[in-house]
Amino acid sequence: MSWIGIVLVIVGLYLAFKLVGFVLKLAMWLLVVLGAYWVLAPLFDWPPLAEVVHVLGPG
Repeated sequence: MSWIGIVLVIVGLYLAFKLVGFVLKLAMWLLVVLGAYWVLAPLFDWPPLAEVVHVLGPG
């Protein structure tokens, strides 16, 4: 394997780790937002999450 191949593998691994980190942060924020809505919805008389998903869903 040439040095160009080694550099490409290293850069590819770096980008893969960055992508995995981004996806995990996005999933964490989604859980935080859903958890906050689940806790705050009854306090502010917002519709339950099931109704919101039904209205925003396909069809």
